[in-house]
Amino acid sequence: MHQGVCLRILVLLLIGEYVQSQDLCSSAVVNTCADCIKTGPTCVWCKFLNFTKPGEQEAVRCNTKEALVSKGCPENDIVSPLNNMNRLKDKPLSSTRGRDPVQIQPQEIKLQLRPGVPFTFELKFKRAEGYPVDLYYLMDLSYSMKDDLENVKKLGNTLLETLKKLTTGRARIGFGSFVDKTVLPFTDTNEEKLRRPCPEKEGSCQAAFGYKHVLSLTDSTATFSTMVSQQQISGNLDTPEGSLDAIMQAAVCGDKIGWGNSTRLLVLATDAGFHMAGDGKLAAILEPNDESCHLDKNFMYGKSNELDYPSVGQVAIKLAENNIQPIFAVTKNVEDVYRELSRLIPKSEVGVLDSDSSNVIELIREAYNNLSSTVIVRHEEQLPEHLTVQYSSCKGGVFSDQGTCNGVKINEEVTFTVNVQVDKCIGDTSFRIGPLGFQDRMTVHVSTRCECRCDDAKNPSSPHCNGKGHVVCGGCSCDEGFVGQRCECEVGKRDESSLRAACRRDNGTECEGRGDCVCGRCQCHATESGSFYYGQHCECDNEHCEKFQNQLCGGNGDCVCGTCKCHEGYEGSACHCKKSEEKCKGRDGTVCHGRGKCVCNQCECLGDYKKPFCRRCPTCEPPCQRSGACIECLGFKKEQQSCGNCSHIKAHMVERLDKKPENWQCRVKDSEGCWMLFSMTEDNGLEKYIAEILKTRECPEPPNVVAIVAGSLAGVALIGLLILLLIKLLIHLKDLKEWKRFEQEKQRAKWTDGSNPLFKEATTKVENPTFSGD
Repeated sequence: MHQGVCLRILVLLLIGEYVQSQDLCSSAVVNTCADCIKTGPTCVWCKFLNFTKPGEQEAVRCNTKEALVSKGCPENDIVSPLNNMNRLKDKPLSSTRGRDPVQIQPQEIKLQLRPGVPFTFELKFKRAEGYPVDLYYLMDLSYSMKDDLENVKKLGNTLLETLKKLTTGRARIGFGSFVDKTVLPFTDTNEEKLRRPCPEKEGSCQAAFGYKHVLSLTDSTATFSTMVSQQQISGNLDTPEGSLDAIMQAAVCGDKIGWGNSTRLLVLATDAGFHMAGDGKLAAILEPNDESCHLDKNFMYGKSNELDYPSVGQVAIKLAENNIQPIFAVTKNVEDVYRELSRLIPKSEVGVLDSDSSNVIELIREAYNNLSSTVIVRHEEQLPEHLTVQYSSCKGGVFSDQGTCNGVKINEEVTFTVNVQVDKCIGDTSFRIGPLGFQDRMTVHVSTRCECRCDDAKNPSSPHCNGKGHVVCGGCSCDEGFVGQRCECEVGKRDESSLRAACRRDNGTECEGRGDCVCGRCQCHATESGSFYYGQHCECDNEHCEKFQNQLCGGNGDCVCGTCKCHEGYEGSACHCKKSEEKCKGRDGTVCHGRGKCVCNQCECLGDYKKPFCRRCPTCEPPCQRSGACIECLGFKKEQQSCGNCSHIKAHMVERLDKKPENWQCRVKDSEGCWMLFSMTEDNGLEKYIAEILKTRECPEPPNVVAIVAGSLAGVALIGLLILLLIKLLIHLKDLKEWKRFEQEKQRAKWTDGSNPLFKEATTKVENPTFSGD
């Protein structure tokens, strides 16, 4: 299960990285193949001639390889410069003892790197037998080291013989001494005390001094013994000494010390701590240490009282640059101090001296064996900007700023893996890599591959370019006087109206006012910050996204065409919150019940589902009717596998229905006319339900045919009789009405017996109504 989860997470990460790379490539300001490969390490260019559609920008040729192949670009036409390495000097490692052994392979290489694409190669090292050793003994001559000085004066022969046995080759030894700066509060500045800083009882004492080089590296035991025997003790006021001043001068004054092509050891013998950068302010010394050699004609540190003490970092850098490995031979009381110092200085060892330094020979022997068996590989100078170099140990593992291999024996070959990456296009540069403490170095020359080599046939009259240009990486390089994607536009003879219309989005402003319309294609202007607008109509830029805490995309994402593309682990419209689902999980552990997505630790619900967990939808209608067919099939058919698209319902048969607040109580007829009773509860996800179906349906009893027939006949007869009675009643009512009217007319009649009402006289008298009588 855990493997499955991990696999899904890995797939999601890869998909996220692929989508982000695709967005980066497709949204960049790209006009040529060189522009494309400079955009990002996953961006490649399609040089297939007919890849772009008419009017489509050349920028679509730039995308990830997968995206271009999916759009129809043949893999053979995809241009993607690869990293390359040439071995300029590759001598084999020395197998026998020699004067100038070859301990590192290869010695010189040339890398051609594509920005953003790491390149690894192997570096081999073999510790040669008889490699010479130079040891510079740097001794604290403050008064507390009096006994130690006496013992060192007796160790000349023994010390040099021990070195020769350790290396089976040439060994040399030198000597230097130090105390502290000769100013207050470090040293008593009384004239007498400066001349003689030791206690009065001390017979021999030399004047106060900072650092003095006594003896350059030599293989003469007699010379070493003679020079050391002449040294006298000195003194100062405070406990810490000027150790770092002395180490710095011993490291940078190589021509005076006499360092050779050898293993360089610097033994610092002291019983006190050390002053460091900043302590000089106590004596009003404000000038920082300049990391330069300042030995005068008497081999004294001439600017001891003018320059501040160096910092630990300065000392570590100069020791590494000059391949000097320090051995701190210190007393028990300051062991912890120098062990902390040793952690900050690669290839250094700490040994505990006896109170009189009598065990210094054994201490040096043990420290040398530890140092020589530990190989640390790193670059020796400051790397050029935008270039990173990392190493893995000889046993593999993660990459870091240096490669380490312990327990390396003489003539044992070990291999380190070096990872080099350049972040952007830079000029030719170089740096050197090598093991600390050895003179062997490998020179690495670096150049960047920021141009495309498409090997197109430069036909000045290519038909693809309408005979007005030649093909370069699939696009057209037009002849003078012609422009356009296919050189189809001649300057001064273009149909301006139609070409300019192609530069307007939704019939708006040409190129959104952010570019120039050239032959129907927008050439976008630069933004105020120096980047470019982009898009078919210059509608996009990467500067106007939502801000959070006054940072674009909260500082946790990239602005791409006005939308924040969040980095891994962040989300939100402004990438302002870390991804988390703790507050989006319900009691059952699901995120937003599958009905929304968790953004900024809050559910964004789909539809009308309500926060905080998208559990309820107050406006959603019960799914009773539309679920009837599935309920019938799942609950009352034997073959549930034939229930079609009913997988969104999980059905259970029950003896009785529980009425819960979140349940829908449903009553639906099935295909047999029976009532199905069931309840439905929303399951996690959209349109997913859990149904509890009552086993018993409510079905009507079958009809009684005899009763129906008898009832029908009786009904017909009864209806006929009722109709006849109704007709009879209507006739009777009509007759009664006529009789009553007759009786009324009879009562109103006035009969006369004297004349016939039908008789009329023969003459008629007529009078003129207008006649007045005159």
